[in-house]
Amino acid sequence: MTEPTTSTGAPSVTAVVPTRDRPELLRKALDAILGQDHPGPVDVVVVYDQSEPDRSLADDPRVTVLVNERAPGLAGARNTGILAATGELVAFCDDDDEWLPGKLAAQVAALDAAPDGSFVSCGIRVDYDGRQVDRVLPVSRVPLAALLRDRHTELHPSTFLIRRDALLDGIGLVDEEIPGSYAEDYEFLLRAARHAPLVNLAEPYVTVRWHKRSYFAQRWETISTALQWLLGRYPEFATVPHGEARVSGQIAFAQAALGNRGEAVRWARRTLSRNPREPRAYLALAVASRAVDPDRVLRTLHKRGRGI
Repeated sequence: MTEPTTSTGAPSVTAVVPTRDRPELLRKALDAILGQDHPGPVDVVVVYDQSEPDRSLADDPRVTVLVNERAPGLAGARNTGILAATGELVAFCDDDDEWLPGKLAAQVAALDAAPDGSFVSCGIRVDYDGRQVDRVLPVSRVPLAALLRDRHTELHPSTFLIRRDALLDGIGLVDEEIPGSYAEDYEFLLRAARHAPLVNLAEPYVTVRWHKRSYFAQRWETISTALQWLLGRYPEFATVPHGEARVSGQIAFAQAALGNRGEAVRWARRTLSRNPREPRAYLALAVASRAVDPDRVLRTLHKRGRGI
């Protein structure tokens, strides 16, 4: 059931913030959320996942602190917060990201202007190794076909603002069965776009921090398994060759990073059969032949605000 709006006519908003061992960045995220210029009530549900909760955050009456008792990981933590949310609108924010001034006001106005819409996103400012790059999607609506063709990194979960009734009764919770919770945000976007085209703002209203890390073997195995799961879950990919090639190219790259040359070549061939111009296939073949290091490829892409 939708919560009533306030006397000002502005909807109430609950931000869901999953967290794990990032106390300083978490407090910055909370300050940015609670400092938004929005005339309606704004509260935050902080969900600790596999870590000891800081109950002192709840000294602020606008903050609720919970522990994830669902499936361990980001999906279970998000769902814990979603189910505890009371706002008419529910927003997501990762504990290492930061909403920029004007984010909430602009998104609420965009939803007001689109009564048939239930989900609004915006652009991001990628912060990687001290370098900032703005990523925006220059469209006002994002249909399912567009998301099948391209993941659109700009549509980051820390930008999501969703009508609570549509989230609970139409879109559904974040899928907790995806292997390793990898790409759970992309699957959620696909499901939301099945419900209704997404509303989008072509302005960067969220700083997204990408951290340096080495993708060890277990991580690459999770990526490969999860993306194969995604292709099976969404047969619509078969109707969008460029989109299917993009995902299969990511699988090829993961297999190459694992050192599975045969599997990398097989997936690269599948990729090129769907789209001969898909660059991920060629990157996978280069990694499989040991001409380049996969971590170096990722570091180079991240400096440009992009991923594999």
